[in-house]
Amino acid sequence: MFRNLTWVILGYYFASVFLVLAGVYFTLFTLKIDSPFLLLVIAGVPTVLMGMLMATLALEPLRSHFEQLERFTKETLHELNLPISTITANASMLKKNCTDDKNFRRLERIEEATSMLRARHNELSYLIKKQMQQEQVATFALDALLGERIDFLSALYGRFEWSVAIEPMSIRADAMGLAKVIDNLIENAVKYSGVSRRIEVELADARLRITDFGVGMDEGVLLHIFDRYYQNDATMPGFGIGLHLVKRYCDRHKIGLHVKSVKDEGTTVVLNFKEVNV
Repeated sequence: MFRNLTWVILGYYFASVFLVLAGVYFTLFTLKIDSPFLLLVIAGVPTVLMGMLMATLALEPLRSHFEQLERFTKETLHELNLPISTITANASMLKKNCTDDKNFRRLERIEEATSMLRARHNELSYLIKKQMQQEQVATFALDALLGERIDFLSALYGRFEWSVAIEPMSIRADAMGLAKVIDNLIENAVKYSGVSRRIEVELADARLRITDFGVGMDEGVLLHIFDRYYQNDATMPGFGIGLHLVKRYCDRHKIGLHVKSVKDEGTTVVLNFKEVNV
């Protein structure tokens, strides 16, 4: 489809150039008119009209394609709600009557996996809404959101030692987007902890600090960590877009973002909420 469109646009381009040159030639050499204003009109009007036509030809298939993709994604998200809810409900009912420890642990893993699936579902829904500029900005308890994300992630990474200190705080922002930011930062702390198994999370004085005691980074790496698709270690899972999305969110909501890191000693990420509307 797009290959044929390229040839059509190219054809219209050459046709528009020919039309403009023919109009100028006819005016200068046949009508013997050399008025600059008239030449501008003769050259400008066809150029504008052909430009509008080519823009329409170029953008309409893309607009249609993205509308179909968006519609398909929304329908898929809607249809995923039922199986996710069904798995969650049935696993919970089976746990109530389960007396075998091995089967009970299996059911718990099913619930954890379903929670992860629902989280990815919510993130995709959030990304679609963000593309449509429909972020849901509201006042909410940051301490409650942070506690919820830590409870979820600490259950997934049970082998880690978690040191958590949270003070009550409310802010006005996009809660789902901030939850994604917190998840990214904590998962990065886990990913780059190396042999260490300790994560510290502190919310105090309108600042959130997430600290690991792992591999750390040198100054050269720190310069690029917010670049899209940048990965310091290609063997690590991921696509190098997590911190880029974190930076975009923080810039959009006026959240200060600072990273302190020492090679082989660990990393601390600080989110400063003092400029955020409360």
